[in-house]
Amino acid sequence: MLENMSIRPINLCNDRDAVFDLCKRAADYIQLEYGHAPDMATVEAFFADVVPGGDVAQSAKRGAEADGQLYGIADMGFGYPNADDAYIGLLLLDPAARGQGVGQRILTELTQLARARGATRQLVAVLEANPGGFAFWQRQGFVVEKLFEPAPDDPLQHRRLRMVRAL
Repeated sequence: MLENMSIRPINLCNDRDAVFDLCKRAADYIQLEYGHAPDMATVEAFFADVVPGGDVAQSAKRGAEADGQLYGIADMGFGYPNADDAYIGLLLLDPAARGQGVGQRILTELTQLARARGATRQLVAVLEANPGGFAFWQRQGFVVEKLFEPAPDDPLQHRRLRMVRAL
């Protein structure tokens, strides 16, 4: 799978079905974060999501593809929380690709994009209920910056750990 994997820009018009297929395969994470099985609204939200005050046209949506199938997707926005920050909103991997370097390859692409745009830090929010994700980000050099308690209207009561690393 990894030998011919490429990281490429993705968009709603061309990649809606492929992203939906990946979301179904990675339903364990979708269920954890959103409390329901993936649906087309999940896909549309991924493509529409942007950091506060951001512009979706300026965000980086990337997919890791091999043999015509997506094994991972990621989103990164710019200028939040500080002007020179790059914020990773999601890194979602097919369970078959976890632990095989796909996440690292996507992160390398995102890091190159962040540096090219002048970012000095990368940030990500990790669900406290996702210890595998937390361990991945720690291995990449991210450290906890802040703990966010659940929002009062969050039915799942997720605590999020905002992690950061210098670029």
